[in-house]
Amino acid sequence: MHQRLTIAGLEEHPLRQRLNNEFHARPPIPVVGPMLVSHLVFKHSATTAPAERDHLGLLTQSHVCTSIESSDSHLTLDAGTFRMRWELHTEFSSYTFFRPLTAGETLHPDATAFDAVHPDWLGGIPGKLMVATHVELRSAAEIDPESILASISPSGRTMVAARVADNSAWIFTDFKIDNGFSRFLVLNERMTQRQSGRTVQRLVEIESYRMMALLGLPVAKEVGRWLYQGEKLLATLMDRIGQAKTALDERTILSELSALAADVEHSVARTTFRFGASRAYHGLVMQRIGELRETRISGLPTFYEFMERRLLPAMNTCEAISRRQEELSARVARNSQLLRTRVDIELERQNQELLGQMNQRAKLQLRLQETVEGLSVVVLTYYGSQLVQYLAKGTKDLHHLSPDIITAISIPVIALVVALGTRRMRKKLAAEESAGAH
Repeated sequence: MHQRLTIAGLEEHPLRQRLNNEFHARPPIPVVGPMLVSHLVFKHSATTAPAERDHLGLLTQSHVCTSIESSDSHLTLDAGTFRMRWELHTEFSSYTFFRPLTAGETLHPDATAFDAVHPDWLGGIPGKLMVATHVELRSAAEIDPESILASISPSGRTMVAARVADNSAWIFTDFKIDNGFSRFLVLNERMTQRQSGRTVQRLVEIESYRMMALLGLPVAKEVGRWLYQGEKLLATLMDRIGQAKTALDERTILSELSALAADVEHSVARTTFRFGASRAYHGLVMQRIGELRETRISGLPTFYEFMERRLLPAMNTCEAISRRQEELSARVARNSQLLRTRVDIELERQNQELLGQMNQRAKLQLRLQETVEGLSVVVLTYYGSQLVQYLAKGTKDLHHLSPDIITAISIPVIALVVALGTRRMRKKLAAEESAGAH
């Protein structure tokens, strides 16, 4: 019988619990009855997360709070008069406050769900305010949806409305900012508490991601103006390439093309993240709208239609500018390569001319060398004959020939031997050179 293995006996990956907790993080808060939800989003930098945690600690010190859930990236507190959820994202942090309402309670235009929070604490939140929105949840029995429809003026603001959650609720908004806040009105007919919580969460996420997606539009407009100048400059440089006559002209154009390529790559590096983030945020907006399961209200645009008409053109602009940047970068690279090819061809032609001149010099040098070799034969023959003459004079007692006769006879012999030796040496050197070349 084998001993039973328990899970405690297995080595656990250090990230297992953290990843599983992240998977279940940020569940929607069930909403019971009438509720005012105030949602704030602050754009922050990567270094503000510790400061935000410290700032949240100040809130717990000034209020009697109960922590419902807590991690490095999210926190939910219940302070009795309100409930708050904090979420840390890559580029922003969100603070969502929930305040219960009584049936029939009339809200002041300045009322918020965080009225009980000290203003100094709100003013000290790190980052810059990006989104501020109210979601007012009421019962359809308390506020008749038909009365809201009747109050909509055909010549007034464009109202966005839809039946959601399988016709379980009504949502009205105009996405305008009044008194610092955009506003949603949700009239509940038969949604459960969790359905209400999910609907509220989707609405505040739609507003948050919509504004974050639009951050790419000013960047796209700025880059668009620069791209127009860059494209004009590239066209001018292409014309100059066709008109270039000298290597100096080509090198000057190549230097300007390299500078333009550096500017384009700098712009691409500066905007890639922003355009990619806008594309991702837009996808989240459309996903959240799809999760609402809208049904059209006659005469009013749905959330999907409104975003298609208002948000999609901005996202298409970002996408088009991003694509233009990539195309300009590719065109500059192609033209630079074309010009470098021309410069390389010109350099090869100059090198061929130089090699031809060197070949001519080598041939001239060879002729001079052959001439010198002929003179060398004469010189060596002269010195050889002198040696023979000295030998003949020294040995005249041993023979009856005149030293002059011996010297005269030795001259052609010496000349022939020197000429043959020089020729043989030249052939040997030529053979060694040919073997080294192969």
